[in-house]
Amino acid sequence: MRVIVLGAGLLGTTSAYFLSQLGHDVTVVDRQATPGAETSFANGGQISVSHAEPWANPGAPLKLLKWLGREDAPLLFRLRPDLRQWLWGLSFLRECTPARTRHNIEQIVRLGTYSRDVLQQLRRDTGIAYDQRTQGILHFYTSQKEFDAAQAPAEQMRQLGCERQVIDADHAVRLEPALAHIRPQLAGATYTAEDESGDANRFTRELAKRAEAAGVRFLMGHTITALREVAGELDHVEATDVEGRYQRLRADAYVLAMGSFSPLLAAPLGIRLPIYPAKGYSVTMPVKDASRAHQVSLTDDEFKLVFSRLTGPQGDRLRIAGTAELNGYDRDLNTVRCEAIVRRVEQLFPGAGDTARAQFWSGLRPATPSNVPIIGASRIGRLFLNTGHGTLGWTHACGSGQSIARIVSGLAPEVEFAFTAATRVGNVPGPLASAA
Repeated sequence: MRVIVLGAGLLGTTSAYFLSQLGHDVTVVDRQATPGAETSFANGGQISVSHAEPWANPGAPLKLLKWLGREDAPLLFRLRPDLRQWLWGLSFLRECTPARTRHNIEQIVRLGTYSRDVLQQLRRDTGIAYDQRTQGILHFYTSQKEFDAAQAPAEQMRQLGCERQVIDADHAVRLEPALAHIRPQLAGATYTAEDESGDANRFTRELAKRAEAAGVRFLMGHTITALREVAGELDHVEATDVEGRYQRLRADAYVLAMGSFSPLLAAPLGIRLPIYPAKGYSVTMPVKDASRAHQVSLTDDEFKLVFSRLTGPQGDRLRIAGTAELNGYDRDLNTVRCEAIVRRVEQLFPGAGDTARAQFWSGLRPATPSNVPIIGASRIGRLFLNTGHGTLGWTHACGSGQSIARIVSGLAPEVEFAFTAATRVGNVPGPLASAA
């Protein structure tokens, strides 16, 4: 089939690659000049199956109340006269029950474990390099309350096959000696040896090169303006090219993988995707003192930050990312939030990074209230969805791309997951069962 993939970020590029591997004629359309130039550009770098506890959990409502009015809060609701934001917030609160949290963790772990396996197989098959490290991910806690609260979700993850082990502070320092500076403040940690890290932007660009070599066409600098339906099926995509001319792009199937912008294109078709942009921040800085810098990828759960070390053609760098700000489609850098991240880095690893050369970035994560992405068929014929991955786009990219490629091809997905309208018997999926 001829397939058009809308979006050239992590999810769009992996979708295109795996569709091509299944024999389809694939075209990718994106407004940017290069693949991976938006939300995939400077994320936290973690392949973190262990980061499966959603933002919406039983402890979240009280935390949100505590964080109200704090510019440096890990999760900041900047209330706007925006009905979509309010509806998303109400849905978020509904997902905070213990039962919904357990269900969502199960979905996130299943997809994450499968996706990590697909990534590792892809790496073996292609030799793709992206500053990857396979030293696991260490969640550390400087709050006893936060550490105690993490143990039940960790146990559930272990039952699902994600070996997130609870360890004491001394064990954490042995795994990552850079934490010795804060040993008196450490309440404990969890460690997942199978998790990984790497540069998502470099991965996307390298995979796009391999996809192009396999025949995938990338229409960069093309802005998608509308999806047009005829008789219950997607008839064509309207877009403007690099010179501003309107074009109609037609195919046998279409995959919507445009992150936070997916609901804006889907809404005129009557598809209401529960996705709202959650602006995340990252700081990238050169390593200044290698002896003080961490080697293992880390998660600071109390401050909702992740730490990765990227060593490759661009040098030896620290990447620190996290927090979420719900403020519509605004991408302006909030200096208070940027400075709060740098301050936390200096508290934990003083002198490790060259803060004078820190580069700040923000990206709009396509967040669902449950943190569970939307993958599968839509209620519009020939239109498929691969979006809503929130903070776990890098973790879920390869599994999501492989899965949507199989669904478009009429094949059953290889992982048990709440796909939208996807069957398990090899038939082409029918009308959208959820997210509409």
